[in-house]
Amino acid sequence: MNGSRTFTMIKPDAVEKGVGGAILKQIQESGFKIIALKQTKLSLEQAQKFYFIHRERPFYNDLCSFMSSGPIIPAILEKENAVEDFRKLIGATNPANAEAGTIRKNYAESIDKNAIHGSDSDENAQIEGNFFFTEVERF
Repeated sequence: MNGSRTFTMIKPDAVEKGVGGAILKQIQESGFKIIALKQTKLSLEQAQKFYFIHRERPFYNDLCSFMSSGPIIPAILEKENAVEDFRKLIGATNPANAEAGTIRKNYAESIDKNAIHGSDSDENAQIEGNFFFTEVERF
């Protein structure tokens, strides 16, 4: 491994709009190496399991419904300082507050349909990556 790793997931709103490729291009042009990548669809039960940490929050049910509403593109990325650098690249959760040039500023519709997920810690990056990818799916 040449750097640290993070996890991302291009959300159903961005996949539906057809901007997944453009987002992946921006990620790679920002120096991230793609270690694992696929397109899949979460069932409601899988979305509930993935977002279990938020189960007590008022947005949990809507989030799980949204995340299981269409295809997603999960990926494991590698770069020095991966988690922090990726959080900067994707921008604020609310695209109205995101800096110019960030993925959310470029592609997100709203705080709810914000195009992309990025892990918030090294520990969560590993947990989230393991949720979607086996070891043989990582290169």
